[in-house]
Amino acid sequence: MSKILRSPGQKALLRTLIELRNEADLTQRALADRLEKPRSYVSKIETGERYIDPNECVDWALGCEGEPLELFRRFIAYRDRR
Repeated sequence: MSKILRSPGQKALLRTLIELRNEADLTQRALADRLEKPRSYVSKIETGERYIDPNECVDWALGCEGEPLELFRRFIAYRDRR
């Protein structure tokens, strides 16, 4: 599992998630509250300690008041820059 969490694609996804949260001007705690999760959930995802599935990515985008499709577009753009 550690290879997945450190792959270039996973790093691109984490970068996208962190940027989206920061652009929404949300702390990890504020986003966690919106997602009805503990703050450690957000922290572990952002540090790559926890895998995030596509459904959770959609929830993350909505929790940041963003568009899920935009999250995936940005992720693909970052991933393809390698």
